[in-house]
Amino acid sequence: MLNLLVEKETGRKDRRAAGMARPQIESWALHEDITRVLDAYGTSPAGLSTEAARQRLDEHGPNTVVHEQAAGWWVHLLHAFNNAFILLLLALAVVAALTRDFEAAVIIATMVLISAVLRFTQEFRSSKAAEKLKEMVETTATVTRRGVKAEVAVDELVPGDIVHLSAGDMIPADLRLFFAKDLFVSQSALTGESLPVEKFANGHAAEPLNLLDHPKLCFMGTNVISGTGSGVAVGTGAGTYLGSLARQVTGRRVETEFDRGVGRVSRLLIRFTLVMVPVVFFINGFTKGDWVQSFFFALSVAVGLTPEMLPMIVTANLARGAVNMSRKKVIVKRLHSIQNFGAMDVLCSDKTGTLTLDRVVLERHLDVLGRDSEKVLQLAYLNSYYQTGLKNLLDVAILQHAEVAEGLHVATDYRLIDEIPFDFGRRRMSVIVETPRTEEMLVTKGAVEEVLRAASLVDMDRQLVPLRAPVQEDALRMTRDLNQQGFRVIAVAYRKFEPGKGVYSVADESDLILAGFIAFLDPPKESAAPAIRALREHGVSIKILTGDSDVVTARICAEVGVEAGRIILGHEIDNLDDAALAEVADAATVFAKVSPDQKARVIEALQARGRVVGFLGDGINDAPALRQADIGISVNTAVDIAKESADIILLEKSLMVLEEGVLEGRRTFGNILKYIRMGTSSNFGNMFSVLGASAWLPFLPMQPVQLLVQNLLYDFSQIGIPFDRMDEEYLKKPRKWDVQAIARFVLFLGPVSSVFDYLTFGLMWFVFGAKTPAAQPVFQTGWFIEGLLSQTLVVHIIRTRKVPFVESRAAAPLTFLTIVVMAAGLAIPFTAFGDALGLAPLPAAYFGWLAVILISYVVLAQIVKNWFARRFGYY
Repeated sequence: MLNLLVEKETGRKDRRAAGMARPQIESWALHEDITRVLDAYGTSPAGLSTEAARQRLDEHGPNTVVHEQAAGWWVHLLHAFNNAFILLLLALAVVAALTRDFEAAVIIATMVLISAVLRFTQEFRSSKAAEKLKEMVETTATVTRRGVKAEVAVDELVPGDIVHLSAGDMIPADLRLFFAKDLFVSQSALTGESLPVEKFANGHAAEPLNLLDHPKLCFMGTNVISGTGSGVAVGTGAGTYLGSLARQVTGRRVETEFDRGVGRVSRLLIRFTLVMVPVVFFINGFTKGDWVQSFFFALSVAVGLTPEMLPMIVTANLARGAVNMSRKKVIVKRLHSIQNFGAMDVLCSDKTGTLTLDRVVLERHLDVLGRDSEKVLQLAYLNSYYQTGLKNLLDVAILQHAEVAEGLHVATDYRLIDEIPFDFGRRRMSVIVETPRTEEMLVTKGAVEEVLRAASLVDMDRQLVPLRAPVQEDALRMTRDLNQQGFRVIAVAYRKFEPGKGVYSVADESDLILAGFIAFLDPPKESAAPAIRALREHGVSIKILTGDSDVVTARICAEVGVEAGRIILGHEIDNLDDAALAEVADAATVFAKVSPDQKARVIEALQARGRVVGFLGDGINDAPALRQADIGISVNTAVDIAKESADIILLEKSLMVLEEGVLEGRRTFGNILKYIRMGTSSNFGNMFSVLGASAWLPFLPMQPVQLLVQNLLYDFSQIGIPFDRMDEEYLKKPRKWDVQAIARFVLFLGPVSSVFDYLTFGLMWFVFGAKTPAAQPVFQTGWFIEGLLSQTLVVHIIRTRKVPFVESRAAAPLTFLTIVVMAAGLAIPFTAFGDALGLAPLPAAYFGWLAVILISYVVLAQIVKNWFARRFGYY
């Protein structure tokens, strides 16, 4: 509905109008004299002249709303390189090229290019898929200009235009009404309420005043359900209420938990690199005396310390998660939202259209004693069937019972005689039909109090008895009970007349016979309750944030399995400071009658307490909350701005996909964390080994190019991580970034690899006699193979909390790449490529020692890993 209004920002004039919109609308709403509003705009009921309309269009700009424009391919490409590790590696590649170490420059540049291209490809494709959801529709509005009614394009409306409304129209601008007849407006896209609200030309809003509840104002983006009206446009484009919301949800997004986590890890690793690299450089420079060679070695160490494939591994994991979700008919607009899904520990949800079907359903048809009554349903059906006005949501719900029409033969056995239309004074409407007995029967339905006021008798078991006070009190008590259960209750009554009367009036709505009541619900989706239950089982708590009433919300909560407790209302939120709201938001479960800004504020309060918050919504009133949340989730039937604000879009109505998203997110995060743990702990251990070896060896423990090739091979073995499985135990609770835990893990497990590196140094020095610069190729080859194989094998230790190869096995792609890289590492020294790298063939005895070292390393790493998990409770 809104996507035709949503375009790119129109510039300074729109922004100027937007800045004026809210205060002006509020002041105009207070004026009872419509002439003051018309005079303020230089207009009249005859409308603007063509020239005046053209001038105002030039002044105020098109009647469109700020739109978050799709980024071009070049933006996505630049964003693919906007990563701390990518930038660091690019800097190292430039340094290598400037110092004529072209081999290192090519290897580093290859790493960067592979990572960036993969990231760019996936993100650009995801963006294009999301754009396909948007459908642009051209529409017109009926206006009076120069005293003549005409149809003009919606984007050509200007302040001061006289706009005419009728049933089914979308309201094209913010309007101040000066005429209204039986005007019902659906504001669900703005407020979340499924039932329409009544609008008047001279209404009075009850205190406390919510601008959206004002009866004299209609808002852009809402639509007319029934009736007619006319008003003056007091706000267009960005100067409308809708425009003010659109400005909040375009531009820079709130930093999410994933962004913050990656940033913290990146800063940790970069700080470590900035400390270690100069140390290595100076130790080798002072001990070897060759400062140039020491510089190149320190450059290689910097690359070794940098998890150079982290951007690629992260993007590949996220891309695989997006592909898996697409198979479940879920569009992932922003890749990082996959991980946020797994980290989410609170899901806040709107009610209307997300947990509910966003359509009214007739649930009960009761007599005055509270028993199911077919007669009440039949009378209600006759009333809805024969009314000539636009059928509202309640009528549509009644007419769903087609079996009534078949049983009564409505089309053939009944005939419409007359109709008494609905008005807001009586709050009821009646039809008069001729029955098969040729009687003329007046059938009325409407507000309970109004129908009771017009009734004098009650139908009890087909006996007519006076409607005395006790009976009336019982009826009111029953309707109150139904209201408290979330039902909208309508009374049904009738009266019979002798044939021939023909013409009826409001005066005939007297001495009615009360038949009973019909009760309606906006029912929950079938998948809502099992989805909420599944999320709770996986450690995600549910909170409801809705603009609807607390009574209706409590009923829906009961049906979907959410314990409402004390419901917090919107006006209470305004009375709380941020600290107090954080306490309330964490403790409460349901928030009702909340505005769009209040929804976003509740989410921000939860985030301030360290919660990772998701939000599920589909209306324009949900857009600020969708943007504030760590992960915004919407549906394909949502308004355009809600879909733009969301990270995830559900193409089907079932909410069970939310559980799949949570599990997919945890798998994705777990696999990303595997690489970070393995890469950082192994590289950290290697650097300890480098420091010790640099201090006492008469030559470098490994040539710079050898170190780079070793890192490239190791990283290649990790490409299979996105295809790996996660243990079921890992998926049971939310997973978040914990930089301190990662740092502790590196500090404890990293030195384990150093122990066996030093054993390898001793083996090469003492057993194989590689002590001189002439024998350094043998020494360097021994460490090249041991370092590569130990780093590649440890993936199987770190990937699981369980015993590797026995209780938990890696997925086939990861196992295959592990074998391939290990085989390549063993074979390279015996090839021409190995000779070019300065490697040398090793004696057969070395491989027996290698097997002992690797087995011992695997066992000790498993012991340390288990101790770490028990000691710190994090794995």
